Amino acid sequence: MSTITKVSIDGMTCGHCVDAVTEELKAINGVQDVAIELNKGGISTATVNSTGDLDPEQIGEAVAEAGYLVVAADA
Repeated sequence: MSTITKVSIDGMTCGHCVDAVTEELKAINGVQDVAIELNKGGISTATVNSTGDLDPEQIGEAVAEAGYLVVAADA
């Protein structure tokens, strides 16, 4: 079963930001794919496809590790 989680992220401004967040999110166990819609200087949206439900705390830590802040997560 595949699960889609949408994550709103603040502070992303460029392709490097997208790459950094994508790399950290893909490192979470069960994550199959990550697609990010960049909104420069605003709230960007990451769509995470995984094999099951993801721990919101783990998502927040992964995004923080890349240097950004999760402002909302939605399964």
